[in-house]
Amino acid sequence: MLIDGVAVIDGVPRVLVTADYPYYRDDPAVWGDRLRAVRDELGIEVITCYLPWRHHQPEAGTAPDFTGLTHPARNVTGFLALCHELGLRVIAKPGPFIHAEVTYGGLPDWVCPDADPAFEPLLDASGTPARWADAAAPQGRPLPAPLAPAFLARATEWLSAVGKEVLDGAEAVIALQIANEGVYTSGALPLTAYDYSPSGLAFHRDRLRAWYGTPQAYNAVHGTSYGDWADAEPPDATSGPLAQADWGRCHAEYLAEVYRVWAQAVGSGLPVLVNLNPPTVPALDDWLARVRPELWGGISYGFTNWMGVVSADRDAHARYVIAAKRAPGPNLEENWGFSELYDPAYIDAATSFHQSLLALAAGATGFNVYTGVATSGWGPELDAVPGPYPDCPPIDAGGSATVKAPVVRALAGFFAVHGAEFLECEPVRRDAFGLYLPYAGIAALSGEPDGPGCGRALRAFHERMRARGLDYALVELESVTAAELAAYRSVTVPGGPFMHRRVQELLAAYARAGGRVLVDGPLPALDEHLSPCALITPSAPLAEVAEGLVVHGEADAFLRSHPDRDVHYLVVLVQSGNEGPIVLRTPYGIVEVVAAQGGGAVLRLADGQVDDLVIRGLNAYLGCAVEAGVRLDGVRTGASGPGDLARINGRLV
Repeated sequence: MLIDGVAVIDGVPRVLVTADYPYYRDDPAVWGDRLRAVRDELGIEVITCYLPWRHHQPEAGTAPDFTGLTHPARNVTGFLALCHELGLRVIAKPGPFIHAEVTYGGLPDWVCPDADPAFEPLLDASGTPARWADAAAPQGRPLPAPLAPAFLARATEWLSAVGKEVLDGAEAVIALQIANEGVYTSGALPLTAYDYSPSGLAFHRDRLRAWYGTPQAYNAVHGTSYGDWADAEPPDATSGPLAQADWGRCHAEYLAEVYRVWAQAVGSGLPVLVNLNPPTVPALDDWLARVRPELWGGISYGFTNWMGVVSADRDAHARYVIAAKRAPGPNLEENWGFSELYDPAYIDAATSFHQSLLALAAGATGFNVYTGVATSGWGPELDAVPGPYPDCPPIDAGGSATVKAPVVRALAGFFAVHGAEFLECEPVRRDAFGLYLPYAGIAALSGEPDGPGCGRALRAFHERMRARGLDYALVELESVTAAELAAYRSVTVPGGPFMHRRVQELLAAYARAGGRVLVDGPLPALDEHLSPCALITPSAPLAEVAEGLVVHGEADAFLRSHPDRDVHYLVVLVQSGNEGPIVLRTPYGIVEVVAAQGGGAVLRLADGQVDDLVIRGLNAYLGCAVEAGVRLDGVRTGASGPGDLARINGRLV
């Protein structure tokens, strides 16, 4: 089960460490060998795997094949039984859209609007169909509108078949991931990218009806003259700010609705997760407006990577941290295997090690090795690009462990031993940023650089906090409670012309209780109905004092402390340009960490000493090799030569 984004397996909360194995890309004869390699060489006990719809049901007039009747690689029920036999758990990911470099994102060709006009295409604001390009269709094929009746019926049939024929009775499966990175890897796209199809606009009008009741009530707030909801048009850059905020809110409820109907179609009773792609820099407000886990009910948040090398790219770092902080949940795809397809820095494990630890330090509850195994046995209907897939994972296409395997095994082993305690420890962070998401919708549509927005203020706050070496929290102002807000000494909020009365009252009460409210922009003078309301009195800025953990060196550092015991976890993430050791303040005094450029370390500190740890000392991509080590009170624990250092349960491994 999942509780507040944390996986609970056999009754124990765990840092969810998983590895992806795309069974459909491999010869079934090697499934067992590859699964054993993940278990034995990587120390990972939970497998993730997509179930490509186009693989299991290539023809519209036939039932899905889950037993290998039409092709051995379709025997996913056998694959799951093999996982159970080997003591492995599984998170199943049936889409219906999966990306995963599979042709048409895993959708069968027969749901394409070009193949069958009964399938309504997904449209952008200009009326142009959204297209999916791949090696089989370089110019792209139109994607079906998710909520249109024809596609929704067939997608529901597919997901229901997966639930009944694959997941029911599959003892290995512990959770379900629905969709991929939004709907069609589209979670980070601008709000103008979708959904302007007839079904999408019908959803928008239905939401307006639910929020306002009558067109007359809507007109009274927006200054419009609609006589019927059918007359309501989607807002654009020239619309009023409340209409723009409504479009952002509609996007959030649209995503929630797609998740709800797809998860409900599976009908398995398993915990359900999603994996959002991090925001882009230009469309940060669009992402913030759309991604509202508070609306998802029992569906848990998760996210992916795929946006750059965070140890060397400030934009990538900010996007990654914001995604990890948005809500508790695991990183469900961390790049451990693709250098040729994405960035040559991933040829070395230091890059993925750094990012996996950053996700956990920033707030994630687990990480995924994507993919754990290289595969090489798929047909052209799945992917027209020859293998192996991927090019540099921990287990190669022959089933042998690569130089990345010991790094994964050390991290997996550390969190297998200490994961529950790590999650019990509380991040040391004293300041928060308050997300006021109506401003995100306004900024996403208006395009005004100086108008109301959320992303600009958040990015500036992130950079200030990083420069000071301080961790921070993200809180969503329309749902956060007074008790939750009271945990922070300050909350920074974006400024603008209006703000919900309840939010203003919450912030005013927080300030009266001693909290500091910092406003980035003009003070709100109106409530959500544009009635006079000016309840916020801003506090003076916080003094710029040395509070961060890093005393010397180019690195980010995060500390978690146990509420009841003298136990702390220190994560040190070395930037690519660093030279020399990282010197840090800790509860036990000054600690010195030596790690590779672009690498990092995780240390357990207990009872005044450095306990277990994992430190990456090598980064072949950057030509860096150091004797990984840590020094406290003159006592050094380190590698005997250039290389990594791992100590688990008090033993060097």
